Amino acid sequence: MAQHSEDLFKSVISHAKEYGFIFPSSEIYDGLSAVYDYGQLGAVLKKNLRDYWWKSMVQMHQNIVGIDASIFMHPTVWKASGHVDAFNDPLIDNKDSKKRYRADVLIEDYVAKLDAKIQQEVEKAAKRFNPFDETLFKSTNPRIQEYLAKRLNTMERFKTAMESNDLNAVRDLIIDLEIVCPVSGTRNWTEVRQFNLMFSTSMGSVSEEASTLYLRPETAQGIFVNYLNVQKSGRLKLPFGIAQTGKAFRNEIVARQFIFRMREFEQMEMQFFVKPGSEMEWYEHWKTKRLQWHIRLGLGANLYRFHDHVKLAHYANAACDIEFNFPFGFKELEGIHSRTDFDLKQHEQYSGKKLQYFDSETNQHYTPYVVETSVGLDRLFLAVMSASLKEEQIEQDTRTVMQLPPFLAPYKAAILPLLKKDGLPEFSMTLLKSLQPYIELFYDEKDTVGKRYRRQDAIGTPYCITVDHQSLEDSTVTIRYRDTMHQERMHSTALLAFLTQNTGMATVLQGV
Repeated sequence: MAQHSEDLFKSVISHAKEYGFIFPSSEIYDGLSAVYDYGQLGAVLKKNLRDYWWKSMVQMHQNIVGIDASIFMHPTVWKASGHVDAFNDPLIDNKDSKKRYRADVLIEDYVAKLDAKIQQEVEKAAKRFNPFDETLFKSTNPRIQEYLAKRLNTMERFKTAMESNDLNAVRDLIIDLEIVCPVSGTRNWTEVRQFNLMFSTSMGSVSEEASTLYLRPETAQGIFVNYLNVQKSGRLKLPFGIAQTGKAFRNEIVARQFIFRMREFEQMEMQFFVKPGSEMEWYEHWKTKRLQWHIRLGLGANLYRFHDHVKLAHYANAACDIEFNFPFGFKELEGIHSRTDFDLKQHEQYSGKKLQYFDSETNQHYTPYVVETSVGLDRLFLAVMSASLKEEQIEQDTRTVMQLPPFLAPYKAAILPLLKKDGLPEFSMTLLKSLQPYIELFYDEKDTVGKRYRRQDAIGTPYCITVDHQSLEDSTVTIRYRDTMHQERMHSTALLAFLTQNTGMATVLQGV
């Protein structure tokens, strides 16, 4: 199973480059570590994912609006938010390999291996016994009980150490668990140290007069400092939300796993402002709504799970992640946090400006509480690609197909003249121009039609429209379905309605 997942991950990376989804940044100069460029197909797929989030979050909610805050912000913003003093990762080095790791990730990987062992025991037992009671088996199997006890003890020690910021205890846990460096295979670890993740830069024409600024490590603060402007100009009443998408930057020392953890990435965040005392109700509401949103993508409900945070951030009173089963295991895809009133009160204190809300119903001023939803667009992109990439055996041939949800596909259909003569290209180009204003289309007349089908399968195009000699006679075309390879004749005048209905976002949005 692990080998299969590793092979799938390698296939995703190579497929992304070969077909124009993702390239290593500055590759002709040997690249830049943990920085990637989105190619001609990747840019469109990423935009479609962003549009799906924006339309479902803003367009489908009358009490949520969107903004676009700048990347550069006053440096005091990051002092008030706690990022200057507390935005750190616990790092540990292996003295033999000279490699640096996040200490918390090493421990989380250890726990993930215990989970994998438990799952292996369950799967083996399920094959032996019929009927099979998984709950009873877990409660009575001594090996699973041992794994569960190790897991519980590890998480309790880790939580205690992190909550007290006891870095020595974190190192002791790594030693006691006999965690080894993946490169050297040794346990020759240094002490654990904290490392701030913010990039700094300067603003000003003369270096002596320049001000030190930070590239934003999250988009949320741009929402908080604009909270009052948006609320007053939009005449918004609680509860209401402010949404934003945009780039964020973190100086990740241990950036890894392709686009899963990068130094420059894109977030899609929504801060939902609520009356104090109602935040936990809204926290549960958004947990449910956000999981439903992901499931609506159609990748498979079994690929998602909730994970409650072991250590809460300094601003939160509740937090969880929606995790996705990537080829390298379940990892965070989206975070839902109850941020209390921390951010607004901090900015009120540091700015000296009143950021309270006047409740006309109770005739009171108070600071709203905030429930945050934050999803990484790049991670979402990776999740979609990982779940969609398939290899199928068809007779003596192997077909590579990207079974992207049709509304996300970079091209909704490809128009393919059967031959490059007899007026077929001209008919095809007329058809292309009539549909192009409404639907993303690809035109291809090179190679055999079979090879062109395979290429469209590989980039995820849901439908191929083939123009042949009969098309010249009665204006019908052959439409081929990507997932089933089924073909049927259709009049060319019916194509727009068919494609709009079967590849449009409207049907999906009705369920969010």
